[in-house]
Amino acid sequence: MKRVLTIAGAAAQGSAGIQADLKTFQERDVYGMSVITATVANNSRTNQGIFIRDIEEIEAQFYAATEMVGVDAIKTGMLFSTKIIEKVSSLLKELPVPNKVVDPVMIGKMGSQLLADDAIEVLKKQLIPQATVITPNRLEAEKLLGREIPSELYVLKEAAKELYELKPQAVLLKGGNIDGQAVDIYYDGHTVEVFRMPLIDTIHTSGAGCTYAACLTAELAKNVPMKEAIQTSKQFVHAAIEHALSFGTGIGSVRHGAARQK
Repeated sequence: MKRVLTIAGAAAQGSAGIQADLKTFQERDVYGMSVITATVANNSRTNQGIFIRDIEEIEAQFYAATEMVGVDAIKTGMLFSTKIIEKVSSLLKELPVPNKVVDPVMIGKMGSQLLADDAIEVLKKQLIPQATVITPNRLEAEKLLGREIPSELYVLKEAAKELYELKPQAVLLKGGNIDGQAVDIYYDGHTVEVFRMPLIDTIHTSGAGCTYAACLTAELAKNVPMKEAIQTSKQFVHAAIEHALSFGTGIGSVRHGAARQK
């Protein structure tokens, strides 16, 4: 059984982050492990809603997983601070893992900032160059490139090529809604490929990005070729959004087991 490690934040409500990743790993039949970098627990009762983990704890979790189990693929999600990105980048350099999926999580669905401004440059210089593939959405790509990216196909293709200059092995830019379709752009330094699925009219998409990247990580761990892994992951997250859960308030969760239940 392939072993997959996610290094990300925990989402107390269960839809995104570590929770989404582990649910997705289970659905894709890989052995999931986690390194929790922070806990996101925004609510109306306490003053604080994001709690950052100590560097020593992050390091200990990483070594516990990699020494006791081993790992075939790694996904990074919310890292939040410069210190955490520096530590995670250092840890990943030690580990000869063929598949490293970097999801540059920056903004939560409810608008909360999940990456400190001063951490973006460190992410670009230390972590992204280690990535097998990066999976930013359009807004995250704007932050990485420092400019606006209109929702137009030719502009997104050029943005994917520009993101490739940050030196990942490949880019999967989640472009969002273009003419009623959910469009993603893949670029590996040689060819541009466009992936499309019908757009689903819903606000209940919490965890969609995490789930997409987690499925991609699982498929790569199983040695599925990149483009096939992307197509599988896009179909998986499409089903999860199509059958999303509403809890009566705010943005609901994607349903991680939807593809299996169809």
